Amino acid sequence: MKKILEVLQYGETDIRFNTDIDPTKNMDIIPDVIARVAFAMTTRLWGGNEQAVLAMIRALSIADLSVSVNRKEMIQYLDRASKMMAKTLEEAKRELEKRGTKVMTFGPGVMPGSTKS
Repeated sequence: MKKILEVLQYGETDIRFNTDIDPTKNMDIIPDVIARVAFAMTTRLWGGNEQAVLAMIRALSIADLSVSVNRKEMIQYLDRASKMMAKTLEEAKRELEKRGTKVMTFGPGVMPGSTKS
């Protein structure tokens, strides 16, 4: 098991971050993590606490942007990168469907039904 990101708060203002991943040693790890996280966020692997998790991910993103040297450039980069990832995920979904695999994705807060077909 790898720790992608751990954020712990000790007291009111002491927030600490930790990860087992070192992107300086392998830059390919970043796209890999993005793909795995995106997959988990659209499948049954999501876990049921998505609203709280998304709120914290967005809080971290806003905090990061608020201290960014060039906020507008970073927002443009995130926009381009997320559009490319969305396109890649959609293409992968279409390819799986062409091969006969039934693909069901679940957005945050939407849990799969309990009935089996």
